[in-house]
Amino acid sequence: MNSTELLHILALLKVEGVGDVVAKKLINHCGSAENIFQAKTSQLKAIDGVGDVLIKNLKDKSVYEKAEQELRVIQTENYNVLYYQNDNYPDKLKHCIDGPILLFSAGNINFENRRIISIVGTRQITSYGTEFCKKLLEDLAVFNPIIVSGFAYGVDIVAHQAAMDNNLQTIGVLAHGLNQIYPKTHKKYVAKMEQNGGFLTEFWSNSNPDKENFVRRNRIVAGMSEATIVIESAEKGGSLITANLANDYNRDVFAVPGRTSDKFSQGCNDLIKTQRANLMTSAADLVYCLNWEIASPTRNDKAVQKQLFVSLDNDEQKIYDYLQKNGKQLLDVIALDCDFPIYRISSILLNMELKGVIRPLPGKLFEAV
Repeated sequence: MNSTELLHILALLKVEGVGDVVAKKLINHCGSAENIFQAKTSQLKAIDGVGDVLIKNLKDKSVYEKAEQELRVIQTENYNVLYYQNDNYPDKLKHCIDGPILLFSAGNINFENRRIISIVGTRQITSYGTEFCKKLLEDLAVFNPIIVSGFAYGVDIVAHQAAMDNNLQTIGVLAHGLNQIYPKTHKKYVAKMEQNGGFLTEFWSNSNPDKENFVRRNRIVAGMSEATIVIESAEKGGSLITANLANDYNRDVFAVPGRTSDKFSQGCNDLIKTQRANLMTSAADLVYCLNWEIASPTRNDKAVQKQLFVSLDNDEQKIYDYLQKNGKQLLDVIALDCDFPIYRISSILLNMELKGVIRPLPGKLFEAV
């Protein structure tokens, strides 16, 4: 995107009464942000929902002064700009009607991998939630997903750290401009995150982490992801807003159950009870619901190769012998013939995939290697 085009987009975003939904409507009708400002009044009035007040606001030349100031910051700091019509913009977020038309990023973010999951939850994570999160990402590392969270205290930062520990790309979606970090105590994680991932925001450089910004931030977390996982949450909290947004965007939502007496399991239990989230007890639940398959190894540290001698427990050996004898079989058929409940068979099959003794096939089929 050239600087002239970016300048007009920035100016459009500063027009009073223009949000992401209206901006997209105007751009789709006129072809570009520059064309909007050059359009005749009769052309603008032909756009559904555009009235005299908005047309008057589009004539306000002061928006260019604000846009020029932000453009200088972007160029000076060398921020990456992601426009909703360009290839570098998160694919799933393009399909959210209220997704931001512009995103700014810092670091080394690469969206070629379409397996993107968001992990959210309480800022007061317990040892139970911490251990679950770490084990989850350790088990999911073989699928090499991008891990998205909000860089806040608690579940967010544990998810980012666990992703980095497993050499996974991780993205912190911020509720403020890129020229600051909130909370300040998390500055120590910035350099490492930017090596393999980084930060994403829709907010300009002069934006502070105001309360209302976090709700806007949550729609990006939910919208850009294939699935949202709630690790722990009280009865009310921002992570439940993210889960509801993910449901509104027709994304998969997962929640980690806990004891009914645990304060920070109440929100998750309620999501499951009201069927707004799938039950998550292990990585296998996510893999099964999203129908993920292990790709060919591309990273030396996480290469999954068939071993010459593999240690299988009794349950794994039973399933392996069954597949050797019967060939490709559906997950449900394997569970029935080998006498395992579905929730148990999913976990066993994932472990066997990780050991390289079976492989998943399209249509939830599995075969012995």
